[in-house]
Amino acid sequence: MMPEVLTFGCRLNAFESAAMRGLAAAAGHGAGTVLVNTCAVTAEAEAQARQAIRRVAREKPGARIIVTGCAAQIAPDTWAALPGVARVIGNGEKLKPEAWVAPAGPVPAIEAAPLAPPLVTEFAGRARAMLQVQQGCDHRCTFCVIPQGRGPSRSVPLGQLVEQARALVAAGYREVVLTGVDIASYGPDLPGRPTLGQAVRRLLALVPELPRLRLSSIDPAALDEDLWRLLAEEARLMPHLHLSLQHGDDLILKRMRRRHSRAGALALARRARALRPDIALGADLIAGFPTETEAHFAAMLALVEEAGLSFLHVFPYSERPGTPAERMPQVPVPLRRERAARLREAGRQAARRFQEGRIGAEERVLFEASGRGHSEHFAPVRLAEGRGQAGELRRLRVVGVDDQGLIAEAA
Repeated sequence: MMPEVLTFGCRLNAFESAAMRGLAAAAGHGAGTVLVNTCAVTAEAEAQARQAIRRVAREKPGARIIVTGCAAQIAPDTWAALPGVARVIGNGEKLKPEAWVAPAGPVPAIEAAPLAPPLVTEFAGRARAMLQVQQGCDHRCTFCVIPQGRGPSRSVPLGQLVEQARALVAAGYREVVLTGVDIASYGPDLPGRPTLGQAVRRLLALVPELPRLRLSSIDPAALDEDLWRLLAEEARLMPHLHLSLQHGDDLILKRMRRRHSRAGALALARRARALRPDIALGADLIAGFPTETEAHFAAMLALVEEAGLSFLHVFPYSERPGTPAERMPQVPVPLRRERAARLREAGRQAARRFQEGRIGAEERVLFEASGRGHSEHFAPVRLAEGRGQAGELRRLRVVGVDDQGLIAEAA
C-alpha cells in the first residue's frame, strides 16, 4: 500500500509529492503514513496545511504524519510541534532515497548541490505530467520567502530531462508541463550555460513523440530569444504563457524588487501576439501590497485589459516573516481582500471575453475526466454531449461558453 499525500502550493510541489510517494513507499512507509507537503507563499497556505495535519491527527490517531515542503524547511520546529507529527524532512532532503530510511534528525540548510530529481512516471489523478527543470531562486523579491525554503537556483541537466520526458510519453502522458521555482533561470549552473529556450528546443527535437509541451509560470524579465522563436515556430509548444507579473504599477514593482516594468510587460504581450496571434496570457497578481494606493491598484486593473490577460491567479498580499515588505506600511487586510475580489472579477470578465472569442474555433482538448479537459490555451472545456477518456487528445469545435468555460462538440 502507498502512503497518503496531501499537497499544498505550486506545480513543483505536485511533482515532488509524486516523487516522494514512491520514495516513501520504497522505504516502507505504507498506508499508515500521511505525507504533508507544505507551502509558504501565503499565510493562508500555511494555515490550510496546519488544519489538514490537525484533521489527520484527529480522524486517524494512529497515522504517522511526515511533514516537508517550504514552510517546514523555514520553521521545522513549529511544524514538528503539531499533533501527530512524527517527523519533519527538509526540502533539500525529501527527494533523496536515504532521507526516508535514515533516523529523524535536524533539518539542514539547503546546499547548492547538483540537481538530480528522481524519475517520476505516475501522477495520480492527473492527465498531464510535470517535469522539474529547475529548483530554487537567486532573486530576492521583497515579499517572498521561497528562497529560504528552496535555496539557490539549480538546473536539471538536459540528458535527465530527455530521459524523464521519454519515460512520461511511454507511460501514456500526452502533455508535459515544465515546472520549477524560476524556470526562466534555467542553465547558468550547467556546462555551456544553456538557456531555457535552448533546453526546450533540444527537448522537443529529441522527444518527437511528445505531443504537447507547456511552460509553468515564468518571469517576464527573462524570456530568451530561443524561447521567442519556439513560440512562433513550434506547434507542440502550447500557445499559453503564465507570467509572474505580480503588479501593474511601476512604483509598486520597484518596491517589490521585480525586474520588469509596466512598459516591459505590455511590450512582452505585444510581441507574443505578433508571433502567435492566438496566444493566451495569464498572470500572477498581488492585491494590497504595502503602500499600494487606489491609483496603484487602478494601474494594475488597467493592465489586465491593456495586456490582454485572460487567466489570472490573484493573491491578497500576505506578510511573510523576515521579508522587507513586512516592515513597509501595510494596507489594511479588509482592503486587500476587497481589492483582490475586484481583481478576480476583472479576471473572470477577461476570461469570458477570451472564451467567447473561441466560439466556432476548433480546439485540441486533453481530457482529464469524463467529458472535461483543457484546450491548448489552458481554457477549461467540456463536451456538450458524450464522454472523453482521461489522457485522450481530441479535436473539438467550440459551440458555446458558460461560467465553467468552453462548451464543445466533436469537430
